[in-house]
Amino acid sequence: MEVKSGEGRTIKRRVGLLYDERMCVVLNAKEAKDKNLLSVHTENHVNLIKNISSKQFDSRRDRIASKLNSIYLNEGSSEAAYLAAGSVIEVKGRTIKRRVGLLYDERMCKHNTPDGDYHPENPNRIKAIWNKLQAAGIPRRCVVLNSKEAKDKNLLSVHTENHVNLIKNISSKQFDSRRDRIASKLNSIYLNEGSSEAAYLAAGSVIEVAERVAEGELNSAFAIVRPPGHHAEPDEAMGFCLYNNVAVAASFLLNERPELGINKILIVDWDVHHGNSTQKMFWKDPRVLFFSVHRHEFGTFYPANDDGFYTMIGEGPGLGYNINVPWENGRCGDADYLAVWDHILLPVAKDFGPDIIIISAGFDAAAGDPLGGCRVTPYGYSVMLKKLMDFAQGKIVLALEGGYNLGSISNSVLACMNVLLEDKPVAGSSEAYPFESTWRVIQAVRKKISAFWPTLADELPTKLTSLKAPPAHMISSSDSEDEDTKVETLEAVLQVALSKLKVDDGHAELGMATPWRSELSKVDVFYASFGSNMWKSRFLCYIEGGQVEGMQKPCSGSKDRNPPKEILWKTFPHHLFFGRDSSHTWGPGGVAFLNPECDCRHKAYLCLYRITLEQFNDVLLQENVYSDDVSSPLFDTNDLNSVANKKAVSLEALKNGWYHNVVYLGKEHGIPILTMTCSLSAVGKFKSGEFPLRAPAPPYTNTLIKGLVEGKQLSEEEAKAYIHEASTKRL
Repeated sequence: MEVKSGEGRTIKRRVGLLYDERMCVVLNAKEAKDKNLLSVHTENHVNLIKNISSKQFDSRRDRIASKLNSIYLNEGSSEAAYLAAGSVIEVKGRTIKRRVGLLYDERMCKHNTPDGDYHPENPNRIKAIWNKLQAAGIPRRCVVLNSKEAKDKNLLSVHTENHVNLIKNISSKQFDSRRDRIASKLNSIYLNEGSSEAAYLAAGSVIEVAERVAEGELNSAFAIVRPPGHHAEPDEAMGFCLYNNVAVAASFLLNERPELGINKILIVDWDVHHGNSTQKMFWKDPRVLFFSVHRHEFGTFYPANDDGFYTMIGEGPGLGYNINVPWENGRCGDADYLAVWDHILLPVAKDFGPDIIIISAGFDAAAGDPLGGCRVTPYGYSVMLKKLMDFAQGKIVLALEGGYNLGSISNSVLACMNVLLEDKPVAGSSEAYPFESTWRVIQAVRKKISAFWPTLADELPTKLTSLKAPPAHMISSSDSEDEDTKVETLEAVLQVALSKLKVDDGHAELGMATPWRSELSKVDVFYASFGSNMWKSRFLCYIEGGQVEGMQKPCSGSKDRNPPKEILWKTFPHHLFFGRDSSHTWGPGGVAFLNPECDCRHKAYLCLYRITLEQFNDVLLQENVYSDDVSSPLFDTNDLNSVANKKAVSLEALKNGWYHNVVYLGKEHGIPILTMTCSLSAVGKFKSGEFPLRAPAPPYTNTLIKGLVEGKQLSEEEAKAYIHEASTKRL
C-alpha cells in the first residue's frame, strides 16, 4: 500500500494479513422459510422468486428480469435466494460456541507418597475434578486434548540442568535406595516411581494448552495437572512442586514460538500461597507481568519469607512488573479478592495489554480448604475469571496449582469451566465487604507501584474504603495456644452485592452502630505493661497503629487514637518470665509473661498507661487476635466490677490467645490497674515443659531495655541484668 506524504513523497506502509481456517467454524447453509420472507416482502414477490427458476418460467424469465432494475435470473436463482436469506438467519440465530480446551491424563496420578501415607497433594485431587466435570457434561462441550511430556530444552529455560536431570531420573531404579533421603532434604516434597513421568506430563501439558490458545485454535483452556508448580525453584523442588509448569509454558511462548506474536504475558497467581518461584524466574523480565494475591501474614505463612511482600516489585528492566498483594489475615473471601481485582489488577492489566493470560489456578483459598483457611466461593472464582476475559481477546489458560478440599476444588473448577464455555459467571452472590486490612493492603500496593502504573496514582475515595466488614476473628493467625482452633466472634455478616465494590456515586456509607464504644470511652483504667509495651513508642502502635524496629508486622491501632492521659511506673510482687519459641509479632525468641499469682519473693517493673476501657479492649484484641475491630466488648463494665473480687478474669472469647487472662493489680488514684497475661493453667504447662521457656531474642530484648531506661526505672546495664534474671530464674 502506498500513500502520499504532505511533501509529495511516497511512504510505503507494511500491512499484515493473517488467515487460518482453523479459526473458522463452518456452518451448514439453510433455506429460508416463506414465513420468514413474508415478514418483509409481499406475497407476490415471494411467490415470484420462489417459482422463477421453474420450467413454467423458462420462456418469460428473461423478459421479467429486463423489467427489473439491474437483475438477472436463471434456473438457479430461486434456490440461491432462499439459501442466502436462510443462511443469514442461521448465522444470526446461531450462537457460536467458544472453543475451550480441556486436558486431563490419569498418568499424573502415578505421583504419590512412596509408602501410601496420606498427603494433601494426592491423586484424588485431579480425579475428583475430572469426575465432577464428567458428571456435569463438561468434557463433551470442550476440545479434549492429549497430554504431552515436556522436552528437556523447555524445562531448561527456567530450571538448572542439575535439577532437570534429578527429576528426570529420580523414578529410575538407580534411585530406589536414596529417593526418600533426597526427598527428605527438600522442602515439603515426596518422590516415588511415578514422579518423573507426572512432572514431565504436567509441564508439557501446560505448554500444550498454552500453545493451542496462542495459535488461535482454542479460545481458552484448562490443564488439570499435578504435581503443581509455582513453588518449584530454578534449582530444586519445593512445596509439593517439581517443575514450574506455568513458568515453563510462558517461557516456551516467549522464547521458542516468537512467530505466534506473544510478546506480553500476564501471569495471575490466585493460589493461597505466594508463587515464589514464578516471581524469581521473571524477576527482571518486562515481558511478563506477574501478579500474586496470597495469604502472607507478614511472612509467617508458607513459604514463610519476605518474597511475597508488596515491596517486592521486580528489578532492572522488570522493575514494576512484579505485583504482590499479601493478605494480613487468613479469612479473606470473595469481596476481598474482587476489591483487589477492581482496584489493582484490572487497571494494570488494561495498561499492560497482555497477549495472553496464564492463571496459576490454585484453589486452596477456597472455603473449606484445610491448608488455606480463606473463604473464596466458586462464585467468587467465576467472577474473578470473567473479569480477566476482557483482556487478551479472551485468550486465557488455567493451570491447576493447589487446592486440597476435594469438594471445594471440584466445584471451583466447574465454575471456572462454565465461565470459559458460556462467558458468564455462575449464579451466586457473596457476603460482606472487604476487611479493613484488605483496603490497607490495597492502598499500600497502589502507592508502591503507582510510579510504574500511573492509573493507580489516585487515592481511593473514603466512601469506598469505609465500606468494610466486621472481621471474623481467627486465633490461628495470632499468638495462640492451639493453632488449629478458630474462634469466631462475628455474629453475622452483611449481605452486599459484589457490584457495589466499584468506585461510583452509588456507594452508601456503612453505618455500624457500636454503642458499647461510646459507653466504655467514658471509663478510665490503667493498663499495666510488663513486656515490650513498657516502651512508649511500642505501646503507641496499639493506639495509633504501625510498628517499631524489630516488629515483624504492624498493628492496626485502636479506634480511639488519643494518647494515654497519664503514664507512671510501679513495681508489683509478681514473677516475670519469658516463654514460647516465637511469636508472629516478634519472630523467633521468647516473649514476656507475668505469673498471675502474687509472690513477694519477686519484683516486676510495670509501666501504667491511663487509657479508656474502650482502648483497653482494642489493646486486648490486638494482643490476642490480629484483627481490626470487634463487634462487642471483650471486657465490659460488668467484668471490670467483678475482676476486683475475682483478681482475674479469663476471657472465653480469647481463650486460645496467649494474653487472654485479665489480672487486677489494685487501684491508682481510684482507677483500676489491669494487666493481661497467661492463665494459671498455662503457667503450669510452662513449669512442666509442655510449653517452652525461652529467652527473648535481641529485637525484643532491646525494646524492653528502651522501656525501662527511657522510663527512668533502670540503667541500661541494670535493665539487661533484670531481663537476664527473669529469663534464667526457675519458674
